[in-house]
Order: sequence, then C-alpha cells, then structure tokens
Amino acid sequence: MLADAASEGAHAILCLGDLVGYGADPVACVERVGERATAMVAGNHEHGALGLLDLRWFNPWARAAALWTGGQLDQGHRDFLGGLPLMRSHEEATLVHASPRSPEEWDYLISEEDGLGVFGDFATRLCFVGHSHVPGFWSVGSGGPDHVGRLDTPAAQVRLDDGRRYLINVGSVGQPRDRDPRASYALWDREARTVTIRRVPYDHVAAAGKILAAGLPRKLAERLAHGA
Repeated sequence: MLADAASEGAHAILCLGDLVGYGADPVACVERVGERATAMVAGNHEHGALGLLDLRWFNPWARAAALWTGGQLDQGHRDFLGGLPLMRSHEEATLVHASPRSPEEWDYLISEEDGLGVFGDFATRLCFVGHSHVPGFWSVGSGGPDHVGRLDTPAAQVRLDDGRRYLINVGSVGQPRDRDPRASYALWDREARTVTIRRVPYDHVAAAGKILAAGLPRKLAERLAHGA
C-alpha cells in the first residue's frame, strides 16, 4: 500500500488505526507506518493489545490476537501506540477510527442512519473512518439530497462538490470485509477534489502462513483469501 501510494504521488500518509490486532507482524507494522505517517489515530485493536479496552467485547479470535500482540510489543511500541489520540484533524479532514461521536465507544458506521447521524460531531468538511473494513461514503449539504453509497467497485471515487460535507470509510489494508481480498485504502487528491479507493493485491497466502506459524487463530488466516 505504501509503495502504491508513493507511485500515485501521495505526499502524506494518514493512518486511521488498527496497525495491530489480526496479523503476525505487529512490530514491523508499528515501526514502518510510524516512520512514514504524517498523522495517526488509535484503533480499538491498539487499545485491546495495550490492555486499555475490555477484551470481553472482542470475539474469541480477536481476543486471542490482542493478547498475543500485546506480548510482542516492547515498551517503546507501547508508549507510541498509547500516545495516539482517538480523533484528530488534518487540514480540512477529521481522522477517527470508528465514529466521531464518542470515539471511545468504538461504534460501527454501517447503515444510512449511522453515517448521516454523526455529521454534527465533526466540524471539518471531510471525516475519514475505518473500523467496519467496508469502504463507503455519506454526504450532506447543499446542491441536492443526502447521498450514501458503497465504494467497493474498481477505482471507486467520490467527487468532493462545493457546499457539501463527506464522511468516508476507506476500507482496510489487511482485513477487507467486502469480499475483495486486496488491500483497500483511499487516495485523497485535494487539487482534483476527489477521494479514490485504491485496491492493491498483496501476498495474502504468505500473510496467512505467518498467522498460522505464530499460533494465531486459523480463522484470521482463512478470511484473508475471501475478504470477509
């Protein structure tokens, strides 16, 4: 994903959290993205791995991964992840892992009502989220009715029209949930006034092998091939 973003001319990396939690390379992810990211926020899996979140709220596979991940992180990694905010702004965008309304509750924004109901909880023109692992968008403002749509087609794109505000789910780099196993991230082009979902193939077979070799739940490995 980082190489693809660079090839597209990206000059900043914005990370929406969950660097760790399901995969077998948490240290490498923290160090590499931590070095490259311009702005970052924490996800629920960072908080789970650090013991900042009650793991009874996690499913059994995520709980096992959080406990394992916590054991891989040294104090420096823990301090870095523990210092990440739950929500922050970057230029004309708000960054938050789950929802701008009570980010610490880790609510999912899935339905039309979910997304349209939180525009009063951020002040910027754009808000980027993740958490559900399914790319999509909500839009409100002048020039027409509210818009809601999925962004799970090749090179799906949202044009940022004047007078409108947007809430955009960028998908997931490592654990897509829209039946497409390729990594998903968003390319925000401020000059063209677009947000494009990029899908990038990666060696998910090798990633699954690492998950199994680490002794993590088989479910976490198997789902990589299906994007579900």
